[in-house]
Amino acid sequence: MKSSRPHPESAPIPWSRRRFLSNSLGAAALAGVAPAVLRGQNLNSKLNIAVVGVGGRGGSNMAGAAVENIVALCDLNAKNLAAAKAKYPGARTEEDFRRLFDRSQDFDAVVVSTTEHTHAFATMLALKAGKHVYCEKPLTHGIWEARQIREYAAQTKLATQMGIQIHAGENYRRVVELIQGGVIGPVREAHVWVSRAWGWQSAEEAAANKDHHTPGRPAGSEPVPEGLNWDLWLGPAPERPFHSVYVPGNRWYRWWDFGSGTMSDLGSHWNDLPFWALKLRAPQTIEAFGPPPQPEIAPASMTAVYKHPARAGMPACKVTWYQGMHKPQIWKENGIPQWPNGCLFVGEKGMLLADYSKFVLLPEKAFEGAPLPEKTIPRTSSHMQEWLDACKGGPRPLADFQYSGWLTESNHLGSVAYRLGKKIEWDADRLEVKNAPEAARYIRRAYRPGWTL
Repeated sequence: MKSSRPHPESAPIPWSRRRFLSNSLGAAALAGVAPAVLRGQNLNSKLNIAVVGVGGRGGSNMAGAAVENIVALCDLNAKNLAAAKAKYPGARTEEDFRRLFDRSQDFDAVVVSTTEHTHAFATMLALKAGKHVYCEKPLTHGIWEARQIREYAAQTKLATQMGIQIHAGENYRRVVELIQGGVIGPVREAHVWVSRAWGWQSAEEAAANKDHHTPGRPAGSEPVPEGLNWDLWLGPAPERPFHSVYVPGNRWYRWWDFGSGTMSDLGSHWNDLPFWALKLRAPQTIEAFGPPPQPEIAPASMTAVYKHPARAGMPACKVTWYQGMHKPQIWKENGIPQWPNGCLFVGEKGMLLADYSKFVLLPEKAFEGAPLPEKTIPRTSSHMQEWLDACKGGPRPLADFQYSGWLTESNHLGSVAYRLGKKIEWDADRLEVKNAPEAARYIRRAYRPGWTL
């Protein structure tokens, strides 16, 4: 796939590990990380929780954390904030999450459920304040941000978790045990597909999905809805007039300035399974296919192919991601059950097909009565509870920032390859695309004045 037009993007900012050690997130800053001030000393005590983003997904996360004490609420939409305040009348309220941390002594932990392009900013403030953090997926808007968050969090003793709720589900954990237990033998190939077709669509897709979007920014502007602080909503993203194509709900995530489309959103959930089961980290090469990339909006349909080196006890493998109208060839040929979304592991002894709630070993007759490995991964009542328990000294959450940081980087690399229109060679240590220096503008972007990570 080749792009037929240039991309007007922010100027690239060079990256090096030397630069990391000298910037505000480097060794000197880490030396001053404050420990969390926990009021609860055991699993029966109550944490004081601050919630950043209380509408939509944030409302669900807030409800999950409500088994503790909700003491602070933050949202740039006055209506969302008022509704949350009615539920927790004793909680302090703020419009700007940067002001929330002026009194960080009031809380022990933070739940971040803002839009994708401000995740890293709220999360980093919490980490610097010595607070445990639960951040909705994807962890960050881009690769450089994910690296910053992961490396900073690694220097602390804080409990962290990215909101990929299915990671805590029985089915995912059992599939990981089966793959790592060698039930289908060594796996050199995996396929992941999702049917969601949001974003820039071809005429064929638009007719099939009735969800067509123009590739450019809308002309003119619309009145900002009452109670919405549009300047705060934009945050670090380039300034633009308000238009209803960006809000409410998930509309924003299709636009490159605010999100990365289906790849970073559903990829956080679905790529999680092979990433975990196959013990993946940084891919060596990534190649993407789809319609010519648009400078403003992510595609509805695309394919990304990741090649990973051998890991301890596991061979080199290829993982292919499909979204929208794209599907694996074996699916098209009816070689497997026609699940609308799924993850297929191809091993030397057979295949395993899984989705969120179920799995099947293929061919089924070959695995009838086959012995299965014991359960070894701890089970939990919920993804949120796993994090809350860790905040009080329990086991490390299994989707903490050390794991989810790598997953986030990998997902974003699929978007980078797609936008560049070429196969890229990834140098994870230097955070660079070896064969495409022009990729720097997609790895780290410039922020709007007044915003720094």
